[in-house]
Amino acid sequence: MLHSNIYRTESGIEFYTPERCHITEIFNRHPNPEISVAQAKVAAGVTTANHLLRGTAEWYYILSGHGEMFLNGALAGQVSPGTLVHIPADTPQYIRNSGQEDLVFLCICMPRFQANVYAEIR
Repeated sequence: MLHSNIYRTESGIEFYTPERCHITEIFNRHPNPEISVAQAKVAAGVTTANHLLRGTAEWYYILSGHGEMFLNGALAGQVSPGTLVHIPADTPQYIRNSGQEDLVFLCICMPRFQANVYAEIR
């Protein structure tokens, strides 16, 4: 922490998840339980796993690429740079990269993301 309201971000190490996307943690710290921020990257042609976050709302802010967002098993709409998607807590969700380049977006979770809230839907 640099100041009471200014923080250094996480290490920036990207890792691949079973959800079929690459994640880079930006901010997810225990002393700040109200929010976390990560960057996700979904390769062209890939659809992420259908999943939900128990008790955790999520926002996607699309930085680059094009895709289709699915909520509750139905197409919610097309996404592209500048699109903001709200995913209420406990809502089944997945995203499909329908473009030719990586689909890159910020994932903002409230409260902060913790692995035990993730549930894959088969």
